[in-house]
Amino acid sequence: MRPLSRRAVLAGGAAMAALSGCTAGEPGPVVSKAPDPEHLLLRELIADKERTIGLYSALVAGGGEKLAPFLARHEEHLAALRERLPRESAPSPSSPAPSAAPSPTPSPPKVTLNRLRDLERKAAALRPRQLGKASPPLSQLIASIGACEALHALALPRSL
Repeated sequence: MRPLSRRAVLAGGAAMAALSGCTAGEPGPVVSKAPDPEHLLLRELIADKERTIGLYSALVAGGGEKLAPFLARHEEHLAALRERLPRESAPSPSSPAPSAAPSPTPSPPKVTLNRLRDLERKAAALRPRQLGKASPPLSQLIASIGACEALHALALPRSL
């Protein structure tokens, strides 16, 4: 085998530098990082749990003490989901919310046990479809949350 000429070595080095974006004086290529599907799923799950907790909290505050154990389980789910969210992407609790121009918002529908039951049923039905976007450990958590939600749909009291 014959040794490479100086010209071949320099040409190869220049080609590698061009491919790697390491040319003198020029910025490297801009790499746009696509959002991680699991990260997006976690954000979606967290937002859903926050809404659910808000609904339960409204009924508990209005005298529905029977719902406190259900609320506590949703708060545990939320804490477990937040633990899996990378620190750099987790919203800091002290950061102020962006101010928006006030807009008239319709009053939210009244929170009822039937509405909670329906919410729990729909959430439990959604969980199996979310498993395909998740790592095995997160899939386990999602399946566990879904099972709990299905049980909530059945176990919610008929009246307060």
